[in-house]
Amino acid sequence: MVHLKSEREVDLLREAALLVSRTLAVVAARVQPGATTRELDSIAEEFIRDHGAVPAFKGYKVGSVVFPATLCTSVNDAVVHGIPDDQPLKECDLLSVDCGVVLDGYVGDSAYTFAVGELSEDDRQLCTTTYQALEAGVAQAVAGNRTGDIGFAVQSLCEARGYGVVKDLVGHGVGRNLHEDPQIPNFGRRGTGRKLKSGLTICIEPMINRGGAAVRTESDGWTIRTADSLPSAHYEKTVVVRQDRPEVLTDFSIIEAALSYVPYGAVAGLNDS
Repeated sequence: MVHLKSEREVDLLREAALLVSRTLAVVAARVQPGATTRELDSIAEEFIRDHGAVPAFKGYKVGSVVFPATLCTSVNDAVVHGIPDDQPLKECDLLSVDCGVVLDGYVGDSAYTFAVGELSEDDRQLCTTTYQALEAGVAQAVAGNRTGDIGFAVQSLCEARGYGVVKDLVGHGVGRNLHEDPQIPNFGRRGTGRKLKSGLTICIEPMINRGGAAVRTESDGWTIRTADSLPSAHYEKTVVVRQDRPEVLTDFSIIEAALSYVPYGAVAGLNDS
């Protein structure tokens, strides 16, 4: 069941999304070779709780499997849902960090893929394309369009450049719950899928692989990896569907101000929302 949000609810979601962006900025400043994802997770949880919120992911259940951490930290061929650990990050690693909070009863949810040191040119292009695909999908989040318009924008851009678009995982509605209707696939046909209405709040999150689209699940029940072991990138924004143009609640500029390198969206001229 789709729940359209009131302006009061949008205000609450905006505050939750802002806290996620600020948390990811704190994490961004600590991403470097030698750091561990468990350390980043601890920093994020402390920051979230210090600001009157709780982690949305920690304790989240799918069936009987419980996610044990504040952040999803997915390195290189891990697409999403990686569990923080004590393995030091290495030069040239790709690190996707997905963060969720519950603030005043509403959920913020966003993800950003960071470079650990210098990336290879292939991985740099993967990040730039995934970032561009997110922006292309967000641009379609206007009333009267359909979920297939968002998916088509993401899929067509990425597949034209030879990347694999993950189809086993999707974006989603967001509000009082972390995952609400409707699902927002990163693939589709124009003019198909659920019609978007003003006041709908959704998370658009391309998960794009440098190789094929196929993925597999690790024995931990959470970590999703590329089937061919090639790297993956993941960016996510929370968006309100509006009549004329989408309203983006996530603020990547806060995250990118904390980076020690030029963000890959900025290289593409796309870090303006």
